[in-house]
Amino acid sequence: MEGRVSDALVAIRRIVRAAEFASRDLARSTGLTPSQLIVMQIVAREGEPGAGAIAEAARLSQATVTALLDKLEARGLLVRRRSNEDRRRISIELTPDGRRTLAEMPDVLQDRFAARFDKLADWEQASIIAGLERVAALLNAEGIDASPVLDVGALD
Repeated sequence: MEGRVSDALVAIRRIVRAAEFASRDLARSTGLTPSQLIVMQIVAREGEPGAGAIAEAARLSQATVTALLDKLEARGLLVRRRSNEDRRRISIELTPDGRRTLAEMPDVLQDRFAARFDKLADWEQASIIAGLERVAALLNAEGIDASPVLDVGALD
């Protein structure tokens, strides 16, 4: 393989491996996937959002979010509540166990990335985003359902 092609593939592989290691560490310490964590963080931040609002904030499909909510609810980390005013509306709320889990959450890979990325100059942030979007296009990955979570494997 050509030098630059090989260098690019090695860099991509390092990113994938970092996500794999972080996902494994998170699962080992909390039993959660990064995607489940991001859903819990959105619920904590938004108050009592509906599944549609969570899907939009997480940039995931409604079906993926529903599967994540099912798993989190089964673990007792959140509950779904039907609105008294509008019976069609169902809001999501963290349980005390869910709030405790979030409070005890170790530093996750995307949080470390965000802290470092935010310190970069605007032009450098834009350049990195453009480069990563181009890589996604080269891999025909533009249409893949993805949230701003560094995770590997299935999202649900």
